[in-house]
Order: sequence, then structure tokens, then C-alpha cells
Amino acid sequence: MYEIIDASLRAFVEVDPDSDFPIQNLPYGIFSTPAGGTRAGVALGTWVVDLQALQRAGLLPENLPPGLFGRSSLNAFAATGRPCWNAVRARLAQLLSGEDPRLRDDPALRRQALVPMDACALQLPFEIASYTDFYSSEEHATNVGKLFRDPANALTPNWKHMPIGYNGRASSVVPSGQDVRRPMGQLATAAGAPEWGPCRQLDFELETAFFVGPDSRLGSRLSPDHAASYIFGMVLMNDWSARDIQRWEYVPLGPFQAKAFATSISPWVVTLDALAPFRVEAPAQAPCPLPYLQERERTTYDIELSVALRTESGASATISRSNFRHLYWTMAQQLAHHTSSGCNVRTGDLMGSGTISGPSPDALGCLLEMTRNGQQPLVLPDGATRSFLHDGDEVIMSGHARRGDLRVGFGQVRGRVLPAIP
Repeated sequence: MYEIIDASLRAFVEVDPDSDFPIQNLPYGIFSTPAGGTRAGVALGTWVVDLQALQRAGLLPENLPPGLFGRSSLNAFAATGRPCWNAVRARLAQLLSGEDPRLRDDPALRRQALVPMDACALQLPFEIASYTDFYSSEEHATNVGKLFRDPANALTPNWKHMPIGYNGRASSVVPSGQDVRRPMGQLATAAGAPEWGPCRQLDFELETAFFVGPDSRLGSRLSPDHAASYIFGMVLMNDWSARDIQRWEYVPLGPFQAKAFATSISPWVVTLDALAPFRVEAPAQAPCPLPYLQERERTTYDIELSVALRTESGASATISRSNFRHLYWTMAQQLAHHTSSGCNVRTGDLMGSGTISGPSPDALGCLLEMTRNGQQPLVLPDGATRSFLHDGDEVIMSGHARRGDLRVGFGQVRGRVLPAIP
């Protein structure tokens, strides 16, 4: 099923061993240059491989729709499905290793098709049809439950029976590097009536997300074992959160404006093919989920995640190190549950994991947990403290998988907080 590139294969261009983007990765993205417009590419070391140039030169599989990679999103390619994805990935491995020498031995085409990454502007990879955020980390759900509910019953009764999620706002998903404005909103007061003002408890959430490839049919369901053929790939995600706005608004229908103002994602979409060598056993589930959520092979991915905070003064510190493998509910179960009512999914739908926290104090995925809702401020190396984010703070999330000498990464998702506009 997966198109796994041999770990010993090397690109014909130099790639640093610690790069997130070796030939075994080849993540897809959308980039633009002043002269070439907007089109699709894959990352290879410090280069962007121009897929439009390769298709025009006749080097990609012949059965691809014309102009497939000359578009401003990956939607059309993702909609083609896994046989097409596998064929393109296999051809790219041949071309970029020199096994097929047509790119390597053509200097003019190399200059056209290999674009320095620092000369590119990276865009949102998809035209996002819809956005769903799940709540799939048992550690995160337990920590939050202990803060706001009975510590002895931190998880809600339904939590271990289905992947909890809610429908979010796709229009405010932004690419890495775009500044995020502190939101305004209604805030609770001791007097009872709310006041209008800037969020005082702005937080980040360490997440990953996956993009849906082909559409599913309205009224049909996907099983977990079939779900992988509908998952195009993964990105890092920071689901910015206004905790005080959420506290006032979330009853009875859940978060609204507290989660709608911005969600940042990384630009490179890492495929499940690239992550296949890093599959590991997923956490045991007790009680056993209902049959429609059961998996024949219950696996997840060993992806190391980190969060760094850079203050306006320039001081920087890594404040969290977690791992994707901690998630209780897998992506396959999330997608199966999403379609369990007959709800169809569409190409470009974005599915967030929910905050990814681990079992240790240094593996918490948001400031709400780290500071116990602001009661125990985080002390940074320069002596500054944070209960929640300040204006000028930049949050930088990174992720990679490693096994032996093989490293496959996501790059970063970063965003800086700008002051609210009253």
C-alpha cells in the first residue's frame, strides 16, 4: 500500500544528514516565486523541487491530468487517490536519486526545477474545505478535567468510547510565519455581566493535523482499516486558544470565537508513506471501543514534537517536548468516527489531533496545563515569567521522526502574537 523509499537511497544533490527533508520524505507543498507564479513542489534538503516544471518536461507519469501541479493548492492532486500518489512518489525517487538520470543530466532543467527554498514564499498547501478539531490525548483531557472538574472523574463518561471533536472555522487557518492578532471578546466578570476586551489568557496548543485526499460519499461510512487510503498527509498545527473568552462562551454548545480567530499550520504535508518506517504500537484502549472503531492493526507514529517560546526581547527556550505516539485515538479512528453518521468528507478537509500532551511534566502541550491555569507561572531562562502569552511572543513548533540514521521531519509552524485592536 505505502510507497516506502529505501533508507539507503541518496539524492544527487547534497542534503544535510540532519535535514527534515531527505529523499525518503518528499513532502508536498505550494510555493511561489516572483518569476514563476504559484505552483506545487516537494521539499528536498534546502531545495524545492518544482513539480510543474517536471510535468511540463514530461518526466512525471504520463497519465496525470495536464497542469495538475500548476495550481495554487494540492487539492486536485490529493483527489486523484493513492495509486496516483504512489506513482508520482516512485518517479520522484528515481529522478532525484539519479536512478532515472534525465533530471540530473540536464543542467538547464535542473536550474528550472530545483529552486532554493530561501527564494520561495511558502503558501497554505490546500484550499481547506472544512476543519474539525479532535480531543484525542488522554493526558491532556485528564489534566484539563482535573483543573475544571472533579479530579477523581477527570474524563467525561464518553471520552474513552469515541474520539471527541468539534467543527471549527476553516477560513482562519493561516500558514506558518503569519502573525496572529490577539482576539477581542466577551469576558466574564465578578459582577456577573460580561465585559468587552482583549483576551488576557491567550494560549497555544501543540497539535498535528491531517488532510483528506479523495472525497467520500454522503451516507457512507469509512472503517478504520480503510481510512488510510483517504489520508493524504500530515502537518504540524498550532490551534491558538483564548482561554478566558472560551470559559464564558462554551456553555452550552462548546467553543466558538475563542477558537475561531486563528489556527496555524506548517507548509509541508508529510505523507503516510514517508512516516511508515516510524510506525509503532498505539496505546492500549480499555474498554475496547465499539466495533466500528476497532482496528485490525492498531499502530501510530513515533513523531517527536517540541515547542519553543521566543519573547519580544529575543530570549528563547524550549518549553515542551512531547510525542504523537501518546494520542489515545488514532487518525484512522478519528476519520472513521467522523464518517460514522454518514457524514461525507471532502478533499482538503483538515482534521486536527487536539492538544498532544505526554505523561511527564515536560511533555505538556499548552500553557493551560503547564501553569495550571495561570496559577504556577512558567519561569523562562532569562527570568521572565509566563502564565499565558504576551504580545510579541513567538511560538515555534517542530516535529520529526528518527530511526537510526533516517530522519523525516515536518519543518516548523511558527506565529507571533500581535496586540489586539480595541
